[in-house]
Amino acid sequence: MAKQKADIVIETVRYKPNGEMDWVRVYERRGPTFSDLIILSREELVKRLRDGQKVFAGKRIPFMASTFELSRPVILKQNSGSLVILTENTQANHDKLEDVPLI
Repeated sequence: MAKQKADIVIETVRYKPNGEMDWVRVYERRGPTFSDLIILSREELVKRLRDGQKVFAGKRIPFMASTFELSRPVILKQNSGSLVILTENTQANHDKLEDVPLI
């Protein structure tokens, strides 16, 4: 199996009380390595998903530099006229990133 290439790895997520994603804490690919942790708003994440960037849920492996344990891909899905952000193979009518810790 080929190694998956991620442009963005989501480490944690914050939701608003209505269930919509507020922001995510991520590592972003910068050439052959990754950035330090950065915060992306929901709007910025949607823009990057629409631009075709490969986004995964995952976590950094301690003491292994830019090595990550990737979980599932993150996708955009149209639901009743609005966009929702989901991990692949997740059924929900609101934003839901399974396997991603809350903060």
